[in-house]
Amino acid sequence: MHIDMPLLFRILLPGFLLLSGSWVRAISQDHQVTFQDVSEAAGLNITTTCGTIEKRFIVEGNGSGCAWIDYDNDGWMDLYIVNGISLENLFEGETDASRAPNFLFKNNADGTFTEVTRSAGVRGSGLGNGVVAADYDNDGFIDLFITNYGEDLLYRNNGNGTFTNVTGSANVGGGRRWSTGATFGDYDRDGWVDLYVSRYVDFDLQNPPTGGASCNYRGLPVMCGPLGLKGAPDVLYRNLGDGTFREVTVAARVEDKKLGYGFAAVFEDLDNDGFPELFVTNDAGQNYLYQNRKDGTFQELALLAGVAYNREGRAQANMGVALGDVGNDGFTDLFVTTFSEDYYPLFRSSGNFNFEEISFQARLGKITIPYLGWATIFADFDNDGALDLFMANGHLYPQASEVESLNYKQQDLLFRGSAGFRFADVSGAAGLTRLPPKSSRGAAACDYDNDGDLDLVVLAIDDTLTLLRNNGGNSGQWLQLRLVGRPGNRSAIGAKVKVVTGDGILHRRVRSGGNYLSHNDLRLHFGLGKSEQVDRIEIDWPGGGRETLEKIEAGRILTIIEGESTGSR
Repeated sequence: MHIDMPLLFRILLPGFLLLSGSWVRAISQDHQVTFQDVSEAAGLNITTTCGTIEKRFIVEGNGSGCAWIDYDNDGWMDLYIVNGISLENLFEGETDASRAPNFLFKNNADGTFTEVTRSAGVRGSGLGNGVVAADYDNDGFIDLFITNYGEDLLYRNNGNGTFTNVTGSANVGGGRRWSTGATFGDYDRDGWVDLYVSRYVDFDLQNPPTGGASCNYRGLPVMCGPLGLKGAPDVLYRNLGDGTFREVTVAARVEDKKLGYGFAAVFEDLDNDGFPELFVTNDAGQNYLYQNRKDGTFQELALLAGVAYNREGRAQANMGVALGDVGNDGFTDLFVTTFSEDYYPLFRSSGNFNFEEISFQARLGKITIPYLGWATIFADFDNDGALDLFMANGHLYPQASEVESLNYKQQDLLFRGSAGFRFADVSGAAGLTRLPPKSSRGAAACDYDNDGDLDLVVLAIDDTLTLLRNNGGNSGQWLQLRLVGRPGNRSAIGAKVKVVTGDGILHRRVRSGGNYLSHNDLRLHFGLGKSEQVDRIEIDWPGGGRETLEKIEAGRILTIIEGESTGSR
């Protein structure tokens, strides 16, 4: 079925009719990506902090994350950055006055940003860790949830450029815990996105560990933990649809009985039955995979599914997670970053909760061993139709530079994807090796300049932010979709999209969370290679409906509102 032209123009974002094929450069032979550091020119001259440079305690080592959000609904993605606090302020109980603030930067639509943190009311508090975003109250404006050491924060978007801290009334503060990754998802499919928060260590400020076997690395004294310390319990909040949440961790059977050291968390429908599962990475232990039983409860089956450990059956220090359908077979694959002197595992899904760890076959095993990875992202940076893979790296211990072959500041990596689950290191060709090494932590992908290729922002602990503009990805054709659910789940989190072209089939899903303490652009990006037209778009909405659009021209950013396209059912 052809989509009629009036509808096409109606679903285009305001200001994007100029994004036509004329903006797309001729296709090169290799679709080469080249990144350029434009942080200073963009006005993002900031440094994130996390305790002392020496990193005496584990609360200082994990860094923080960031999120791409369009908080003012103008069609240009804005940037939120979580910051830490000095260790002295933390021990003194300071939560606001003396801390380094979080940052909100408004996209000026000309390649630059303006900081609006104070006027928007999102300065933050506590020792900041991660951020995740969704329209939790279905009012049409994206909201922010911040994880902290200390009380977590929920900022409700007022729709006028400001936010209100509604943590207390929404019942999601969580007490004085150490929260890390978080994810929004509608696990019970009632139209309201729920919230899962992973937690790390039960760290006692009054009695911090100062000695023991876990305070030594390669013969060097370092911060203690996490081994030897008690983990902190994860938590699931059910959205009641009235602006409040109820804690349902035990009732939903996702109680963290093993008290794993939780990092990344993400809702994702791994068996394509319409109900999202929950995947959690745990440092120095097994990962969790909770299967959605469709009755408000979950069943943990990471070991049976093959994602609890690596192919050797060995626990790793699992940090961040990238999700994507690498094989374009309709099933989500998982890639996890780990500690240095260990490799990063790639879990290939064959459906029905069957995963095979294939990192070495995919040429990702040996090359990742020297690195310590945090944020990681599957995305088609070169617009050739295959998912590429980015990894943000940096050692946990500043003392690592005293060990031969190790460095605290490390190079970030980019691997180009190709058919058959094969990846090639293109970090040098992409310009990453020409950048000064840093100890990276959070990162997020977004086409912030709306030119059709995906850019990156990377945070480094106690260092400057890096905004990487993609100057080579749009050598291929592309399409971007902004999905709006209606009446419920306005962020369309969990929606699955199938794009069919003459060259093949691509699958993408709207997700909130995963990565490492960071939140990618919710818009779905499709690299189309040489295809100048999409033959068919199939959208499976989170509530169960399906819509089909046909004959869509490439080189466009489309907003599709549930129930307003032809071919819906």
